Amino acid sequence: MTQTRTDQAARDKVWELIRDIEVATLVTVDAEGHLRGRPMRAVETEQFDGTLWFFTAAGSPKVEEIRQDERVLLAYAEPSDQNYVSISGTARVVRDAAQQKAMWSEPLRAWFPGGPEDPKAALLKVQVEGAEYWDAPSSTLLHAYGYVKARLGGEAPEAGENDKVAFKRPA
Repeated sequence: MTQTRTDQAARDKVWELIRDIEVATLVTVDAEGHLRGRPMRAVETEQFDGTLWFFTAAGSPKVEEIRQDERVLLAYAEPSDQNYVSISGTARVVRDAAQQKAMWSEPLRAWFPGGPEDPKAALLKVQVEGAEYWDAPSSTLLHAYGYVKARLGGEAPEAGENDKVAFKRPA
């Protein structure tokens, strides 16, 4: 059974695994209680303090869904490295022109032609509460060895690291 870690090294590991993944799937709950997922590109930051930021269209369905139910899940995947991270947290919409300007990157203009001051642009702030990651060996040789070990010895290969990480400390 996977234990939940609360140490800084575990939090740093989560950041190490997600910081270079450009797109995550953001999952929200709609008005009928259905889960809705869509790709989102995180705002690039140098450090991770337990908060993730995304630009979003202020009038999008996800904004209304978050206003109704702030719980979200972010799923990150890097199949070539066999790294997968699931992040749960709470989200809220932030309309702050100065913050939008500070977090702006020019590729966002494709969605927000008016730049960071575009009236359709808003920020989505996700406060991370917990995460789970799977960090498996990624080389073809290791996979081949694992297959042979399972086939001949009846044993599953070592799966790599899997940890749960708490960001929000219990009250």
